[in-house]
Amino acid sequence: MVGELFFSILAVAMALVGAPFLRTVVNRTKAAMAGRQGPPLLLPYRSLLRLLSKGAVYGDGTTWVFRAGPVVSLATAFGALCLVPFAGRPSLIHFDGDVILMAYLLGVGRYFTVLAAMDTGSSFEGMGANREAFFSALTEPSLLLGVAGLGAITGSLSLSGIYGGIGGAAFLGANLPAMIFILASFVIVYLTENSRIPVDDPTTHLELTMIHEVMVLDHCGVDLAFIEYGGALKLWTMGLLITGLVYPGGSGSLFLDVALSLLCLLGLQVALGLVESSMARLKMGRIPQFLAVGFVMSTLWIMWVVR
Repeated sequence: MVGELFFSILAVAMALVGAPFLRTVVNRTKAAMAGRQGPPLLLPYRSLLRLLSKGAVYGDGTTWVFRAGPVVSLATAFGALCLVPFAGRPSLIHFDGDVILMAYLLGVGRYFTVLAAMDTGSSFEGMGANREAFFSALTEPSLLLGVAGLGAITGSLSLSGIYGGIGGAAFLGANLPAMIFILASFVIVYLTENSRIPVDDPTTHLELTMIHEVMVLDHCGVDLAFIEYGGALKLWTMGLLITGLVYPGGSGSLFLDVALSLLCLLGLQVALGLVESSMARLKMGRIPQFLAVGFVMSTLWIMWVVR
């Protein structure tokens, strides 16, 4: 029991330190595909430290909602991180139905980000907030239905129990098609929740095509650091939902499970960089269709599990 608690704390600490590095992997992959050297490995850490050393500036028309947005966003991202297991071991906080809490924590963080954007009174930020709310409403059912499918396969109501119960039989047995559909659905959710191509372009500077980035245009200093760091934690947390299906752990060696889980997480970022290097963002009218594919994928497991 003490050993599991110590590892859970260590896994959270590892995420707190390593989460910003995931963006470096994505950016270096994109640079390699373009024939460039890419940014320094520690650039995200330097950027966070630089932002933390600066003060925040608030407009006269903003209220406490604008100030609370970045703080709530970071706090909810950390809370969701504590609920997701790593390397096949239980998470720091786990109980039956914790997946509902994880989904709602991410939803609360998004909700306050949207409120903060609308609190500025900017038409551009309001436009981004509207898009963010609409697309997230199409994404959350896919996440919940996918996890419900995993719960039906493993017979557990906890994320730790679900990912701890996934083994070779679930993949190689009759549930293989269901697992593939759920994995595909989680990939679409991953791209959407983290505002990545083909749903959003995190590097664009055109306000009319932005979704997430336009909502944080008025944030600076410490507040922007909270938003960027919270986004990195979210990238790590959502990535564990995917890599836990690719390699659920359970080899009997803690070192091997941790090493392979980290390798899968880094490999996911490389794949993300390859996707963003090979295609452009979808047109706004096509994004709901793309998200609808994820919803359909998250429901197809019923044909294999409920019979």
